[in-house]
Amino acid sequence: MDDYIVGTLFASLFAAVFIYVLRLRSHRIKKNEKVIDTGYEIQTNPTNGEIRPVEDSDPDVIIVGAGVAGAALAYTLGKDGRRVRVIERDLTEPDRIVGELLQPGGYLKLIELGLADCVDNIDAQRVVGYALFKDGKNTKLSYPLEKFHSDVAGRSFHNGRFIQRMREKAATLPNVQLEQGTVTSLLEENGTIKGIQYKTKTGEEMKAYAPLTIVCDGCFSNLRRSLCDPKVEIPSCFVGLILENCQLPYSNHGHVILGDPSPILFYPISSTEIRCLVDIPGQKLPSLASGEMANYLKTVVAPQVPPELHDAFISAIEKGNIRTMPNRSMPAAPLPTPGALLMGDAFNMRHPLTGGGMTVALSDIVVLQNLLKPLRNLKDSDSLCKYLESFYTLRKPVASTINTLAGALYKVFCASSDQARKEMRQACFDYLSLGGACSTGPVALLSGLNPRPLSLVLHFFAVAIYGVGRLLVPFPSPKRLWIGARLISGASGIIFPIIKAEGVRQMFFPATVPAYYRAPPVK
Repeated sequence: MDDYIVGTLFASLFAAVFIYVLRLRSHRIKKNEKVIDTGYEIQTNPTNGEIRPVEDSDPDVIIVGAGVAGAALAYTLGKDGRRVRVIERDLTEPDRIVGELLQPGGYLKLIELGLADCVDNIDAQRVVGYALFKDGKNTKLSYPLEKFHSDVAGRSFHNGRFIQRMREKAATLPNVQLEQGTVTSLLEENGTIKGIQYKTKTGEEMKAYAPLTIVCDGCFSNLRRSLCDPKVEIPSCFVGLILENCQLPYSNHGHVILGDPSPILFYPISSTEIRCLVDIPGQKLPSLASGEMANYLKTVVAPQVPPELHDAFISAIEKGNIRTMPNRSMPAAPLPTPGALLMGDAFNMRHPLTGGGMTVALSDIVVLQNLLKPLRNLKDSDSLCKYLESFYTLRKPVASTINTLAGALYKVFCASSDQARKEMRQACFDYLSLGGACSTGPVALLSGLNPRPLSLVLHFFAVAIYGVGRLLVPFPSPKRLWIGARLISGASGIIFPIIKAEGVRQMFFPATVPAYYRAPPVK
């Protein structure tokens, strides 16, 4: 009996000490610590209150921005087993006037990434080619899709609907976390990016850490300066309208009017809506508030619009929902930085005339995915940075072809008082109207189905030579010879500066770049 009493006393004493220790620990936690559920295990530093994820539970990758590039990348890396954390400034559906046309080459990349269903159930429209209009004449250019599955074509849609579908699909993966917040800076330590500092939706300052931070915060990026040498040009602005209750002259085609002073675009974005983008050269636009813009559209642009669309165009102006956006161009000029990478429009932009931006972004994601697949972890930042230098070379065939074509076509398609430029513009229209290889070749380049820079240069100068030939038939004259010489000179002046900015060696001779052969880090 005495033994039982002694045992009970010891058990009671032990229980009392245990409860006291628990209460004391709980009191200290409440007093000194602040815990926020971020989806990862958290370790709190009692001295300064900074929330720092435990190293083993850090995400593998932080992605800044959940637009087309960021959302697609999050799903791709998450599907490969990476722990991904995405910080996006605004997770509500975007409303933009660009990023609405995905070329067939981009759609093939979408299939490759497992994201093809993101164009389903958003009223996306198939696009099978272009119609080109000039001075009352027109020609139809079809994508060379004969060798592909019947589902392969371009797609046009509301940009916001497409992005939301990709965000939703990324969020279905348990290892992908999307969070609304504004990234204010990259966290750098001894030249290596360790993570980000950001403000939450409620305005609270937070930090997040990962071995690799990928910045995809778009054309207005405030983080790109430390990761590249940005040389942004704004050659023109788009004025956007939505036309309703009308039919395009050619269904399921994008329409390009070679207008004065610059091109006008029409393409379907739903079964009942047609997007119109009016290009205005320079950065100074007629005033929206004073009605100057509406007057410009009615008096200068409307007379150049195809008759089938004229009334709907005027109605769209009178509704007053006129949007504008500057068209930016920026060649890729990376500054390789351990722990960080730039992608999407934050990294590389081209004139949106050819609708190639999303194709380049999705192609870049495929390249990056293939580079990262062999790596077990990403913690050796210096080795990873050196290895990922190959990314900048491997992306060049697709990116440089689309970038160069966009810049060159825009300059050729703009009206000019210079006779040589007029001849080049007319030669381009007539060359594409010839059909056969003269149309399928350039359209294959435009669509991202044949990303070969050399083919682009050959077709571009074929147009110039064709233009000279037109001048010399039936009888050459000194004046025509002089215009022909200026036409060739002007063509060179258009394309060679763009090629130089893209990088001649990387564009045409990538196999001579040492980074092309870079092997994955051993660790």
